[in-house]
Amino acid sequence: MATPIKHPRRVPFLLYADDAGHIMEDTRYEVMGRSGREIVRLTKEDFIPLPTGSEIFFLPNRSPWGFSEKKQKPEIQQDGYAVSAFIAPAHTQTYLSAYANDQDAPVLPLYAYTAVGWLDDEFYTTAVRVDPDIRQDVNQFDLDAITSGIERIRNRYPGNRLVDHLSNQCALSYHCRAAQNYFLNRWECPIPSSPACNSTCLGCISLQPEEHQIHSSHFRLQFKPDANEIVQVAVDHLMEVEDAIISFGQGCEGEPLLVSDVLEEAIRKIREKTDRGVININTNGSRPQDVDRLCKAGLQSIRVSLNSTQEAWYNPYYLPRNYTFTALKESIRTVRRYGGWASINYFVYPGLTDSKAEYEALGDFIRETGLQMIQWRNFNIDPDWYLVKAKIGTIGKEMGVANLLIQIKRDFPHLAYGYFNPSAKTQSNHLLSFG
Repeated sequence: MATPIKHPRRVPFLLYADDAGHIMEDTRYEVMGRSGREIVRLTKEDFIPLPTGSEIFFLPNRSPWGFSEKKQKPEIQQDGYAVSAFIAPAHTQTYLSAYANDQDAPVLPLYAYTAVGWLDDEFYTTAVRVDPDIRQDVNQFDLDAITSGIERIRNRYPGNRLVDHLSNQCALSYHCRAAQNYFLNRWECPIPSSPACNSTCLGCISLQPEEHQIHSSHFRLQFKPDANEIVQVAVDHLMEVEDAIISFGQGCEGEPLLVSDVLEEAIRKIREKTDRGVININTNGSRPQDVDRLCKAGLQSIRVSLNSTQEAWYNPYYLPRNYTFTALKESIRTVRRYGGWASINYFVYPGLTDSKAEYEALGDFIRETGLQMIQWRNFNIDPDWYLVKAKIGTIGKEMGVANLLIQIKRDFPHLAYGYFNPSAKTQSNHLLSFG
């Protein structure tokens, strides 16, 4: 795990915004953070410079909490709206933005809201870099090169609906870095495959019911690619790209295990043509029997997404249809039995993820499944809305996200940390490091 290389000389100042979205610092206050439901005074060691590629949001009808240097106590700053950071990929948030909701505060869009302040002409935020991989660093992307790659691949496979979707919707409309990397002929290639889902996640980024009053950030995939469309995309990528990965299961789709018949056929055809690279699935892990079939066909890696390793917190968020929490564990165990790589896509909510109850449940989950990696992903959701909708009651004692990262590594030294699906070379290097 990479560690922060620079801290500010003191706790940064609070930021606030006016009605026009102009952002200003208030030197009367230190910026504060939030952990669970608690407003927290921060230290300078909690901060790193805002990573390049991050975004700054102002939060309507929300007033920022700050620590008054004059009065030496927390106060609500009444001069403007709260401000937060949406931090760049490969970084995990350690504290949420601290604010008080007005009575008419709207539900926030599906982003992660991290504490951010200003000092010495620089933004600072509360985060750590958990993955050194540069595959989604903003300075790695050139729009002209992406456009050229799209033209090249669309000319190669005219009429391939999957290529059209990855180019028009993903790479150009959503600016999806994974899709852009496919057209840049490098690293991991996303393969959305399922328009349907058997979860009803509160924070689904591709389909939201009207009553949630939240706009999904993606449009759900509207077709089911056939095996040949998948093979065309996958084989070229695996054969042409060094240390390549292809991944079923993306933010713009439902649950890929629901189209396991198509994926099984596609994987077999891919492996008839090449044995290069890693075939991965990002999934809710709901159908271990289908995972078994895919492993027999050639699936090598799984990443199961979850907001919590406690069933009591998992179910109210995922609202699973026709599966139980035990299925997730069995799917991971299945891949491990076949010698594959197993990760979880773990949604980090400071104050919940690092609570004592969740820490203990995570330890049990790792021991029960043989898990090899945690991808520490920021939870894209309105923090207050989530607590209500997911029926989160008493949280209990919290250890801090940074401390949790340290403690889990002490408990399970073999466990890899990251943000992205690892390539075969990355997996091998990690396994060699731990015998």
